[in-house]
Amino acid sequence: MRKVVTLQHIYGKNRERMAELLKNLVENELKDLEVKVEVSITPENWAEFSLEGEDEEVSANLLESRYGSPSKKTEPGKVYIGFLQAFSEDAFIVNIGVPVRVEAEELKAFGSGKPKQLASRFGLIPHLPVEIEVLESNKNIRARFTKKQLDLWWSWKKASTDRVTVNAATRSEIKSAIKKTGHGRDIYEIERLGLLEHAVVCRETTDGPGIVAAIGPRLKSEMGVVIGDAR
Repeated sequence: MRKVVTLQHIYGKNRERMAELLKNLVENELKDLEVKVEVSITPENWAEFSLEGEDEEVSANLLESRYGSPSKKTEPGKVYIGFLQAFSEDAFIVNIGVPVRVEAEELKAFGSGKPKQLASRFGLIPHLPVEIEVLESNKNIRARFTKKQLDLWWSWKKASTDRVTVNAATRSEIKSAIKKTGHGRDIYEIERLGLLEHAVVCRETTDGPGIVAAIGPRLKSEMGVVIGDAR
């Protein structure tokens, strides 16, 4: 048996449901491999997968490369993947296994405003996966977002469509909420950002905040909206 702790946080009120959803998603991803999957939650709330079977080693490598593992130490100049944890008065807090601060000085690429305002403008919500480069590794670990990460968020902002970011939901749950509220024709696609984090891409004539108002009550999720500047 091979065990893999992934950089996928188990969050929300119903942790068992989320663990089960993750198990189903990972089983689907590994369906062509000879492996049995079980999922448990570590004391730090990471998803730990137990893999057993002929392809357990291949499966473990696949999960580690795709979702990463929590880091315990950091090195300046090194790039890490993590997720947005919180937005304080003076920084974005990113979790890569340990909390890392992306301070106001490093957020100037977003334009003017306080961290919470910038997060709101770019539709950023907790648990979205991110890529950072560590600048300083002492008691308070400081970092900045990579160019690749900033380019992605700016592509959302400069788009001709609005985007709605959603966490703690599967693609099928989001799709069902859109369909039940009669907004199927107002959506281009649902982009997968993480295992349970997505971006709903609206059509050019569709108002992102209106989609949030419609589907919000049907999903136990946090949501953000980024208004496309080219609309």
